[in-house]
Amino acid sequence: MDIAQIQEFLTTVGLQMAINVGMAALILIVGFMVAGSVARFIRRIPDRNPKLDKTLANFFASMAKWAILAVVIIAVLTRFGVETTSLVAALGAVTLAIGFALQGTLSNVAAGVMIVFFRPYKIGDYVEVAGVAGSVKDVTLFYTELSTPDNRQITIPNGQSWGNVITNYSAYPTRRCDFVFSASYDDDIEKVIGVLRETFDADERVLKDPELFVEVKAHGASSVDYVVRAWCNAGDYWGLHFDMNKAVKVAFDKNEIEIPYPHQVEIQKKG
Repeated sequence: MDIAQIQEFLTTVGLQMAINVGMAALILIVGFMVAGSVARFIRRIPDRNPKLDKTLANFFASMAKWAILAVVIIAVLTRFGVETTSLVAALGAVTLAIGFALQGTLSNVAAGVMIVFFRPYKIGDYVEVAGVAGSVKDVTLFYTELSTPDNRQITIPNGQSWGNVITNYSAYPTRRCDFVFSASYDDDIEKVIGVLRETFDADERVLKDPELFVEVKAHGASSVDYVVRAWCNAGDYWGLHFDMNKAVKVAFDKNEIEIPYPHQVEIQKKG
């Protein structure tokens, strides 16, 4: 080949390579845009149809996004002359090796499917998972995202979520709020119980069914301890918890019921 033929060949190859690179870039950009749009569309379905669960929508949105990206990657490789049949065969040959290398990732995917199928929690629930607590913000193929009451983001791999004890505080519409109050041994027991009942009955958040429970719990070192078990709607739990601690102190002061505290007696001996 003479110099002119070599230049023509390089020009043709360079032009073809530039076209392939440009097309590959275009496919990637359009593919990522389509994947994002499809994922957002699926996530918004529950907003138009309240009967559909948001957790399922988010999970399937994640699956759709990754499926589209997989097709995009195959299309890019095809653009550069990689035979898809050879690619599939190669992927099949290395699947076992990849499976061993990505055991954790694959277990997270499997656990994510189990979480969506059995639904131990859904988006919006307040849960305790793998030793941490927070509101469920998202459930994807690989992880569960929680938001703590002080607005911290916690990301838990689905494998750890499914493999640990899950406490869901939002699963049922009502919750029991437990209190322990102390009063002096000099105060009449029936009077203290009556004041506690009156204070809790005055709060509309305390449900009538199940019935309010107020009884003596224990004889402490310097006080008689009373237990109060009040049922409320799940959304009222923390408000009732904090408000009633304040209300009982005010009621005890009004009815001259003493809240004792430990005393120390100092004994001195003369030398």
